[in-house]
Amino acid sequence: MSLEDREQSRRHRSLARLTHPDEGRRNRDAWRGQEAAIYCRISHVRDEDQTGVDRQERICLATAERLGLIVNPKNIFIDNNRSAWTRDRKRPGWDALLAVMRKGITHVIAYHPDRLMRQPRDLEELLTISDEHGITLHGEANRRDLSDPDDRFFLRIEVAHACRSSDDTSRRVKATMLDRARDGKPKTGGKRRYGYAPNAVDIIPEEAKVIRWIFESFLDGMTPFQMMEDLNRRGVKTAQGKLWRINTLLNVIDSTHVASIMVFRGKQIGKGTWPAIIDEGMWREAQERRTFRSAAFKETHARTRFYLLRGIVYCSACGRLMVGRSMNDGRPVYMCGSHRNPDKSTRCFRSIGAITLESFVKDAAIDLLERLDITGRERAAILSEEDEAAIEAEQAELSELKDMWDSREIDTAEYREMRKAVEKRIKKIQDKTIVRPAVEVLAGMVGPDAHATWEALEQAGKHERLNAVLRFLFAAIRIKAADTPANGVFDYGRIDIDQNDL
Repeated sequence: MSLEDREQSRRHRSLARLTHPDEGRRNRDAWRGQEAAIYCRISHVRDEDQTGVDRQERICLATAERLGLIVNPKNIFIDNNRSAWTRDRKRPGWDALLAVMRKGITHVIAYHPDRLMRQPRDLEELLTISDEHGITLHGEANRRDLSDPDDRFFLRIEVAHACRSSDDTSRRVKATMLDRARDGKPKTGGKRRYGYAPNAVDIIPEEAKVIRWIFESFLDGMTPFQMMEDLNRRGVKTAQGKLWRINTLLNVIDSTHVASIMVFRGKQIGKGTWPAIIDEGMWREAQERRTFRSAAFKETHARTRFYLLRGIVYCSACGRLMVGRSMNDGRPVYMCGSHRNPDKSTRCFRSIGAITLESFVKDAAIDLLERLDITGRERAAILSEEDEAAIEAEQAELSELKDMWDSREIDTAEYREMRKAVEKRIKKIQDKTIVRPAVEVLAGMVGPDAHATWEALEQAGKHERLNAVLRFLFAAIRIKAADTPANGVFDYGRIDIDQNDL
């Protein structure tokens, strides 16, 4: 090769690197050792492909291994039972995935592109990020280079097809629901209604007897909590075979189905064609009683004291929030929120006197405010959107663990251990801080006049403002077990205060 030919070849290679900067990224050998993120999703609706998220994750991990990509467990994002078609449905896993892509992850592995998105706006958001960072989308069947015009074109077609398919499904479902409503037929699908077989028509006699007892007892003045306790004591289970909770019981009382009342789009449109368990007159009387009791409850509790430390007092035994309540003798206390768990074996009755605790924490807060200098400090700590999404995902896992425990898939010891691990992860995230407006939160509260300002706000009844200040200053007030016997002397050694990083 002549010198002129070699120079021409060099120019061609240089031009190729300039005009095709992503060529190396398309080379599988160049991927080895690079980081990737995995996204898995399954909708609650009947998609054609209902491959479970666990299997999707295994397939995606195998794909990563085959391609030589590295997947950090923290970069595996899952949205279980979350539709990508519903326009206003929140998908914390999807939001967290977009966040890590903006931070530099350039490979995304999904079982199929429709697991990622079924709305064109989702794809356009993904393509916008790819324009800035260069994203390669890997699937079980194929790969899409989001910087390649052809791949972008085919993806847009696939997503448009998926969106059209979802729209068609939605239209058929709505038409079917309208037809059933016109015929007075009940809505089917989802969880089984208590008192009825899965077809929502055939009555289950044993459960119908319980429903009648619930309505009669409620109208006779029995409280929902008393009824819940009685049902759980007798070993009566819900339609899903779980212990009764207050909301589950109230849902039975509010159910129009038990009175054979047809409801469409939130409006009662007449009688249904299925048999009623409760007479419509009794059902309406129960609704009136519900409205009256709710108003009376709100009026009663509107006159009760404001618990200044709400939202920041924790039981150190089980990690649950402690809630303010009045004892039988009228003494206000903070009590572990698990004291009303349906399963009595999981209840915790740790409590501490509210008046003395609030006074102690108030003094600690004022002492801190008097010494605090926020000059030039326009910002202090709140969680980022990414951290909020991570907390929401962890809370969903807590809910799933609770369901597994309720259905006896795991025993109590396993449940407590796993719950503790998840709550520890949540606490770790909550302890992270970024900026928030300290000047606004603490306006007029710092300096030598802090005590007088606090007293003035108390006198004016600005309890919400004082609670906000305490939440800003302190991450948690942790209550330990008493070291000394109850002898009327308050044990200050039980109190641990976790201060926020100011």
